Amino acid sequence: MGKTGCVAGGWEQARRTAGDVSRRIGRSAVGAGRATARAGRGAGRMTVRAGRGAASGTRRVGAASRRLTHAQGAGRTGLGQLIELTALESAGDALVTAALAGTLFKLPVNEARGQVALYLLITMIPFVVVAPFVGPVLDRFRSGRRFVMAGTLFGRGLLCFAMAAAIVPGDVFTIFPAALAVLVLSKAYSVSRAAIMPNVLPADIALVTANARVALFALVTAGVAVPVGAGVSAWLGAEWTLRAALVLFLLLGVLAVRLPRHVDSPDLDVLDGDPDEEGQERPARWRTLLNVGPVVTEAMAANVAVRLYSGFLLFYLLFLVQDRNLPGLAPPVTIGLLAVAAGVGGLTGTAVASWTRGRSPQVIVLLTLALSLVTTVVAAVFFTLWAAVAVALVAAFAQGLGKLALDAIVQREIGEEVRSSTFGVVEAFLQVSWVGGGLVGLLLSLFTEGSAGLTVMAVVLAGSLGWLLVRRRRRVDARDARVEAARAARPRPEQDPGKDPEEHTERRPEERPASPVGNGSGHTTTTVVRRDAPPPDRRTKPLTNPHG
Repeated sequence: MGKTGCVAGGWEQARRTAGDVSRRIGRSAVGAGRATARAGRGAGRMTVRAGRGAASGTRRVGAASRRLTHAQGAGRTGLGQLIELTALESAGDALVTAALAGTLFKLPVNEARGQVALYLLITMIPFVVVAPFVGPVLDRFRSGRRFVMAGTLFGRGLLCFAMAAAIVPGDVFTIFPAALAVLVLSKAYSVSRAAIMPNVLPADIALVTANARVALFALVTAGVAVPVGAGVSAWLGAEWTLRAALVLFLLLGVLAVRLPRHVDSPDLDVLDGDPDEEGQERPARWRTLLNVGPVVTEAMAANVAVRLYSGFLLFYLLFLVQDRNLPGLAPPVTIGLLAVAAGVGGLTGTAVASWTRGRSPQVIVLLTLALSLVTTVVAAVFFTLWAAVAVALVAAFAQGLGKLALDAIVQREIGEEVRSSTFGVVEAFLQVSWVGGGLVGLLLSLFTEGSAGLTVMAVVLAGSLGWLLVRRRRRVDARDARVEAARAARPRPEQDPGKDPEEHTERRPEERPASPVGNGSGHTTTTVVRRDAPPPDRRTKPLTNPHG
């Protein structure tokens, strides 16, 4: 019995101990649950506060952006809506770019050169399509430009849907043509937007400034959208980034239709080459480089040189870094530094263009070319990593500022009936020159190192600038000669201080010059004064006064 009692007492003690432990665990679990609930409620409150703060910050940013885009009458004319539409359109293109970004420069250097050369040649295809086909089509639908712009946005949305469906199975036969079509539609939108800019231009804003505002907001939104798109692609997959771009493009298409009606221009009733009511012929819609006029040709040639220089630097410096011929920092850090310099240069060029109120765009174009030349010469003489950073920054600055000035010149000099065709030709020539510069950079990176390639480009830029200056001097001299010839052909009376110059003018003996006399109804009648008539009283009011 003693042993049995001891065993029973032991079991009872163990049961009590287990019960105490269970109660303690339960109380601890309840406490942990309460703490978790309190933490959850605190996290929820913090999330709500963060959401409210984010919403409030978004509203403040949106209000500030609206004040900037609608400043100086831009909200009344429709320029503000066009700036917002283009900024969001640029964000959509940035999402597509982030989703389709490949691993080009992770390949070995020799293999990457071949891939880059193929990429450069392929990028010319959409521009070859834009110049001869898209531009004339846009000119023929000037009365529906809002719907054309909306069509380019809706089309890109549908293409994003197709690419999102094809990107998981890796269907390159769908992705590749769709990506080229997205690029074509993006350039068609850019051509339409540039062509309608004079229709929405406020009186207080110059063309260069308006173009700079559009480009500045587009750069900012694209700069925000690229890392967002890259993050979404890395987290959820590139197909979700394309689906987000799909939704954005569809919404933007609706906003494009809601642009002001004066964005559209009435189509002329006369077809190309047919005489109008006065027996004159309208100019042909298709414009080439040879018949856009000397001012546009000069600006385009300068931009072609700058664009060739920019394409050259991009690939020449990139492969110098890959081949470790640009010492100083690790290759990834150097590439990042050059990319930051190019981005800062482009943003600075756009900002400077918005401050060039009253400046001649022709002078701006030539100054950008001259700045590129001077920087390249200095960098070729003192070639270091920081010299490469400087030329990358200046090239991006000159490209951005020169392109905005060129757009303003085309918008001012070219008639609306062929403006889209002209912009198509401009975009094609600039893209071809950029591709040509990139191919030259690839070739020179194989055979030269450092300053030799910059020396070659300095010679090209110097030749381009010298040719343009000589051409401009000849054009100015020819204009002055025409003015002087017109003045010399005008009859001039001999000046006698004591007599009226009209008395020495040789006229027919029976008449004096006809004088318009107002009749009070808005029209004028002609009075012929006889030579033998008495001279008019000089004390009376002139005959042009309708009440004299």
